[in-house]
Amino acid sequence: MQDEPIDPFTGDPTDPAADLDDPGREAPLDPLTEVERQDVLEDLADLEIYQALLAPIGVRGLVIECEDCREPHYFDWDLLRGNLRHLLTSGRPRVHEPAYDPDPDHYVTWDYARGYADGVHDTLSEGTEDEADASN
Repeated sequence: MQDEPIDPFTGDPTDPAADLDDPGREAPLDPLTEVERQDVLEDLADLEIYQALLAPIGVRGLVIECEDCREPHYFDWDLLRGNLRHLLTSGRPRVHEPAYDPDPDHYVTWDYARGYADGVHDTLSEGTEDEADASN
């Protein structure tokens, strides 16, 4: 008795998955440039801010329009953080698939998150300036 299912392509020279185990299958990518590394590090720092501001109001993560498939991809905070860290260490993005049945109402774009964070920053800065003016 066999525990695993039998591979119907065993020994087939046209096996569509034959190259999947070949470590040389993908050509090595050039490492990230210093500018690319800095961009990813800034994205990680921004992600921390966005999560701190948006998670308490029910936002579960970010939605990104995929350049390859032209579909929106929904990433929760931890998954996106993991993908960015993987990019830093390996120099290549992870293979991705659209999330299973996400609720789009719980995700925002990078631009929305950036605008929200900027708005919070500006509001807090205005409050500090008003207090300084009042004390003079």
